[in-house]
Amino acid sequence: MSEGLIHAMTPTAALEDGERVILSFHPDRATYWRDHAWLAASAMALGMAVLWAIGNPHVWTGAVGGLAAIAVRGGYVASDELKARWDLTDRRLLGPQTRAVRLSEIVTVRGLGSAVQVVTAAGDKHLIKYQADRAGTEARIRAAAGRG
Repeated sequence: MSEGLIHAMTPTAALEDGERVILSFHPDRATYWRDHAWLAASAMALGMAVLWAIGNPHVWTGAVGGLAAIAVRGGYVASDELKARWDLTDRRLLGPQTRAVRLSEIVTVRGLGSAVQVVTAAGDKHLIKYQADRAGTEARIRAAAGRG
């Protein structure tokens, strides 16, 4: 398999004869940064709690460390995460790299924060992350899969 296909953040699976893309799901930049702000707040609180629990007199450094860790992570992976695209066709859900799920194989579609988790009959799990309208994304996939 080509190295480019493995690392692509857009679907690389070829459309079948007569298959057509109905809708594409893209991550939302504002949702991405909002999620990271919540993650940073949690990391800051956890860092401070750990330092307090072990008796460190400089509890405030936990907040600095938590914020720095999430800010670096958020900035580092934003360029990839915000390029991800999922395509809903009349037959399949095509994801980044070589992910392809037949609509007939989808058994569960549920929200997890700003992400939509798609679970197949085989137990494979896929995340469509940072959706501005998570409920709308869930509804569209359920309807296409005949689960709505």
